[in-house]
Amino acid sequence: MAKSLAQAEELKAQLKARTPVIVIRTSEEVRVEGFVFEACAAAKYLPRTWDCAAGPCELDGTPFMRIESNGPRDPLSPPPPPGVDDVLRYVRAVAMGEESPDRCAWILRDVHKWVDGPIGMVTARALRNMARMLPGVRDPRQWQAIICIIPVDAVIPPDLEPDVVILDWPLPDREEIASILDRIARDHSVDLNGLRDPCIDAAVGMTGLEAEGCYSKSLVQTRTIDPAVVAQEKKRIIGKDKVLQWMDPLPGGFDVVGGLDNIKDWVNGRVIAYTQKARAYGLKALKGLFLCGISGCGKTYIAKAVAWALGQVPLIRLDLGAAKSKFVGDSEAGLRKAFAQIESIGKCVILIDEIEKALEGAVSGSADGGVSADALGAFLTWMQERKSEALVIATANDISKLPPEMLRKGRWDELFWVDLPTAGERREILQATLRTNGRDHSKLPYGGFATVEAAWDAVTKATDKFTGAEVAQLVPEALFAGFADGERLITFQDLVDAAEAIVPLAETAKKKIDAMRADAKGRMRMATKPDAQAFVTPSGRVLDIA
Repeated sequence: MAKSLAQAEELKAQLKARTPVIVIRTSEEVRVEGFVFEACAAAKYLPRTWDCAAGPCELDGTPFMRIESNGPRDPLSPPPPPGVDDVLRYVRAVAMGEESPDRCAWILRDVHKWVDGPIGMVTARALRNMARMLPGVRDPRQWQAIICIIPVDAVIPPDLEPDVVILDWPLPDREEIASILDRIARDHSVDLNGLRDPCIDAAVGMTGLEAEGCYSKSLVQTRTIDPAVVAQEKKRIIGKDKVLQWMDPLPGGFDVVGGLDNIKDWVNGRVIAYTQKARAYGLKALKGLFLCGISGCGKTYIAKAVAWALGQVPLIRLDLGAAKSKFVGDSEAGLRKAFAQIESIGKCVILIDEIEKALEGAVSGSADGGVSADALGAFLTWMQERKSEALVIATANDISKLPPEMLRKGRWDELFWVDLPTAGERREILQATLRTNGRDHSKLPYGGFATVEAAWDAVTKATDKFTGAEVAQLVPEALFAGFADGERLITFQDLVDAAEAIVPLAETAKKKIDAMRADAKGRMRMATKPDAQAFVTPSGRVLDIA
């Protein structure tokens, strides 16, 4: 059963149970109202609507009856400018049964605008009174219910929350997106040519109207429904709020990442969790991976590679800082909207980079009015209760700035400490970077060195205590030197010279790094295999450069 149909069943059950006030949070008023109308009819309620522009209306938009301070007004005349009094009179009329003697469900739009602020407390009080009065109506033919449809990021006053039932309406799942795609393809006589599933995957995570718009745009541009066009438009739509940012996985995955073998082995050993056999066996999808360590050692880089290793799934950056707002409740609302999008996307990788910076105020007690603490609570609750196939990868440089509950096992499948690369890893990083820059490491001239093993030995010693980013930077520096010197091939000596000009972070921030290592000791797995700072040369000789 589609998620929206399941939510419609929940709404129908609430109406049959005589829940007086129901609040539905959704980004798609038009689509959700269709489900609401059907649920009301199934529960034997006559649905009618109200908004500040049209007033009370039948389902076909015909004005029903307006409650005025001076009595009823001609329903065909234009409504006066809306105000709090207008809303207040209306909810009072519903509560007293003056608006309709029928068994009705009143669907109110944008009510959050009329219960916000000091003036709005009167309307909120009226809704609370209605929540107390409506269940007292004995005659089933005159039962009344209020259904308020508000945006996902709308804030409900805390004093109103206990008196209403809140339903968070999900975004369209694959089944609903498929029905939208099939309808558009049928209406335009489009042959999907075996691309039906990729077209569905490309639109999952958007609202129904957004998906329909993406499909239509593809038809205009290509005269067919192209998943690549849909996916590109989806990136633009998801990035509108700046809380979620679409990223590209790292082409080649783990093959272009030097070192960090324990993380690679852990992910490769758990990819099977996404197969149908694994689900039937009882394995659950991966939940989260926490990577902490020294800046520049590949935490973000390998997160991009994980998205490729899981089957080139979508990679989305969640910016917790962008969700913060100075207004009470807005931060949680922004996160709630982002979480809903993530849940609807399905299998993907969510990257939260430098998570301690976004949540530092929750520990240090910064003067942000509790915004960081609220964001932390919303995030931890979502991590604990979510059921989607999204793999959350969080990176951090300093875990001392995070609360203990953030690092609890259960919220994360595994926690890794990413330290400075070993000798073998530094060599792998250089080789991968050379390949990325179109150079074959096996063809590098070793010039004044006696053998290629001696050349690698010199480079590896010169990069002792370097971060992965510092090691990778040697290649661009060597390319500049080679280009300036007659556009010649770069050599091992160029790499050594570039290394000698760098003062590594491990030296400039030694005390801080030592403290970070002490915090992580015994709490996290090492991301690097303990190879005792040794690697095997192509000839089979072990070089120990510790």
